[in-house]
Amino acid sequence: MSDKAIKLAVSGKGGVGKTTIAALLCKAFADRGYSVLAVDADPVACLSSALGFPENLLITPLVEMKDLIEERTGAKPGTTGSFFKLNPKVDDLPEKLWQEINGIKLLLMGTVTHGGGGCICPESTLLKTMIQNLLLYRNEAVIMDMEAGIEHLGRATAQSVDRLIIVVEPGKRSIEAAQKIKELAVDIKLTKIALIANKVRGNEDLQFITDAAAGFDILGFFPFDDSIMQADMKRVPPWELSPSSLATAGAIADKIIAAT
Repeated sequence: MSDKAIKLAVSGKGGVGKTTIAALLCKAFADRGYSVLAVDADPVACLSSALGFPENLLITPLVEMKDLIEERTGAKPGTTGSFFKLNPKVDDLPEKLWQEINGIKLLLMGTVTHGGGGCICPESTLLKTMIQNLLLYRNEAVIMDMEAGIEHLGRATAQSVDRLIIVVEPGKRSIEAAQKIKELAVDIKLTKIALIANKVRGNEDLQFITDAAAGFDILGFFPFDDSIMQADMKRVPPWELSPSSLATAGAIADKIIAAT
């Protein structure tokens, strides 16, 4: 088993296949001997499905664990303006909270739904401290499936991310979203940014993305694949019906490993 740490954050416009790509990367790194910790930091949490967890397995997001939040921060969730710990203890939580399948561990973060995106509250404090701990101190492959942005990251953790991977598809809106995500990332000094292109139907799509994303490091191209949609409908991991997609993810993983 590899003892080398890899930290990836996967982002992109909704609908581009970000979660599918994140799941494929998790599998690719696991196949290469890495201890893999998948982190679902998207408010619309779907990574468990893409990794093959059973539908009847209910995983409570970290930000909804009210008793744990109060225990670690000293304040009840939903409160603002009160005193609470800004650096709560979290280093023991991953082992207590993750679920595991096929050698891949999953943590479900959730999102704070009140007080605005920048609210200072017990649940957001625990969430950000947990993500900082995962990215700074875990000696494994940590792969974060993020919302369409970088809200969970900050200056304290940006430099520990080996790649911010933005998933795009052929289309102007997708590329424009990637450009905006890149601008936000540069603002927090996160400069190791790359693209993965998904749903590429042929040479015309490939050329469009290559031209429109000039200046980006493009890690790889996933062809449009109906079997990926079939896997989603059957609620099975994409690699079960599309071995070629796993091969593509493997080539990307090899490229990341070689450059890290």
